Amino acid sequence: MLDAQLKEIPFFKSLGKKELKAVAQQTDELDVKPGKELATEGDFGHEFFVIRSGTAEVIRHGEHIGDLGPGDFFGEIALLEADRRTATVRAKEPMSVIVMTRQSFRQLDHDMPAVHAAVSEAIAARREASPA
Repeated sequence: MLDAQLKEIPFFKSLGKKELKAVAQQTDELDVKPGKELATEGDFGHEFFVIRSGTAEVIRHGEHIGDLGPGDFFGEIALLEADRRTATVRAKEPMSVIVMTRQSFRQLDHDMPAVHAAVSEAIAARREASPA
């Protein structure tokens, strides 16, 4: 069931059923309370998040820059690089999120290199589309 939901996420659209099932086995679903910070600007990131339900606000340099909702994702760079978060993401209301850690992704990368290629392409596309 989770693998079908993952198919709708841009990072995973190009994966086949076998790869989606493997990704689903490496993810967790979490319920998040309003006000909870899922990512903090300046901290090192270790997880990738996909929002299933609810909304979150995105804050950069103390300024609200947007909101994220169902189907949106963030923290993708943490899957490939040990880099600092570029923004804070805080739940505005109760949320359900899908989470993958960098460690889980690395295991998946070892077992199924096609996943790494798909995520790398998605990250490159997102970087090109986002202002610095």
